[in-house]
Amino acid sequence: MKKILISMTVLVLALAGCGNGNEEAKETESSTETTTLKVASLIKPMTEILDLVKPELKKEGINLEVVVLSDNVQPNSALAAKEVDANFFQHVPYMEEFNRNNDADLVPVEPIYFANYGVYSKQYKSIDKLPKGAVIAIANDVSNIDRSLSMLAQHGEIKLKEKTGPYYTMKDITENKKGYKFKEVDLLMLARLYDDADAVVMTPAYAAPLGLTPKKDALLTEGVENDFAITLVARKDNADSEAIKKLAEAMTSPEVKKFLEENYDETAIPAFK
Repeated sequence: MKKILISMTVLVLALAGCGNGNEEAKETESSTETTTLKVASLIKPMTEILDLVKPELKKEGINLEVVVLSDNVQPNSALAAKEVDANFFQHVPYMEEFNRNNDADLVPVEPIYFANYGVYSKQYKSIDKLPKGAVIAIANDVSNIDRSLSMLAQHGEIKLKEKTGPYYTMKDITENKKGYKFKEVDLLMLARLYDDADAVVMTPAYAAPLGLTPKKDALLTEGVENDFAITLVARKDNADSEAIKKLAEAMTSPEVKKFLEENYDETAIPAFK
């Protein structure tokens, strides 16, 4: 009888030991669980910044998956449809226009860098050389029409009446002494107009493949006193999540700032300290 009792005690203890082992294994597995974060983007340096922060996020248990899309509509559509968790390609006025047109609830998380907007011309070396009636190509979405007109007005090339709505439009031009003609095209088509239009207004991301930089080649530049920083964007329902916060923190690190300063200098100016 004593032998049976001893055997049963050993069995119970063994089973208890197995149970604890399983619990410990579960705890270990739970502590090493990773979160996948999908972020839609378009081109360099946006995609490079995301790739740069991947290792740091991995240490935080976040697997960053960069989803590279082919146009400037898909990233917002994918984010609104919850196909991705965030995107990184746009400025806030562009995001706000998408929200208005699509009843969406995208929100800015963190401004990352200013893409130094500029006017470029293959034929003319200064803005004074642009002839009367010159054709200037600009992006055709309302936020970038506003941005282009604002920059030209900032430098006295045109005059605009006081803004009454969210964006300037062509109807707001009150003075255009040189009679500039504006050709509105899709954002991704701007670089192709460099050969045909008298001038093109575009960001460094689209000027760079043509071998152009703001400091060396732009007839006019925008600077950083504006609302057009390229921004990490999420949805209202996930913007405060721990994963998005960690992503924003990684994207505003000293390493990212150093990367922009060493590789993009005047073309992607950090929007954070």
